[in-house]
Amino acid sequence: MSKLAKRTTRKKKKESRARRWARVFRRWLFRGTLGVLALGLVWIMAYGFVPVPTTPYIVSERMRLGAIERDWVPMEEISVNLARAVVAAEDANFCLHWGFDMDAIRAAIAEGADRGGSTISQQTVKNAFLWHGRSWVRKALEAAITPVMELIWPKRRVLEVYLNVAEFAPGVFGAEAAAQHHFGVSAADLTLRQASLLAAVLPNPQQRSASAPSDYVSRRARSIADGAATIGTDGRDNCFAN
Repeated sequence: MSKLAKRTTRKKKKESRARRWARVFRRWLFRGTLGVLALGLVWIMAYGFVPVPTTPYIVSERMRLGAIERDWVPMEEISVNLARAVVAAEDANFCLHWGFDMDAIRAAIAEGADRGGSTISQQTVKNAFLWHGRSWVRKALEAAITPVMELIWPKRRVLEVYLNVAEFAPGVFGAEAAAQHHFGVSAADLTLRQASLLAAVLPNPQQRSASAPSDYVSRRARSIADGAATIGTDGRDNCFAN
């Protein structure tokens, strides 16, 4: 065999091995991707039934503060006043959308970055499964997980999880801990005024207080109370209050 033929043969063998390794890599990449997606689906399904044990943000706050206040309670033990107040404050069309409120998103884009367009569903995904921050990676994951969660969980469960993982003061997570921390009552016994004060601090619990409200928080709470009453009257609480 000539030298040229030998070089050609070796080159073909190298190309064959390269193609073989490329096929192996693609196969394992495909299997790995399917595995990650399957685990993610199982995770979402599990949280549809079991209490969320912790979240990335809660873990980070526990490490920062040394301890946190949190006590998971089922929806039946959370005052409907708080459920209505939080929906009125954060996502008035919660029962009407499929995870994304397109009108709110368009309004947020039109008004700039100072206005949020996230629904309670999106915030639940962020709080329960992801981390806080403004990275495009997190937003992409949030956008991917939200419709899956909405498809699997009933709306009442989405709100139940949100009310149990949301932060209402530094290191104070969930409706029960918030009610005890701010007012010395259980989540089931919150009045509309107390519930509205808790809802008013949600956008910025590190700076706002429900038990010692500023004038702004107090005014905001009165507006939320009016919105909560309206939601109860016009039926926009049907997916969680019945």
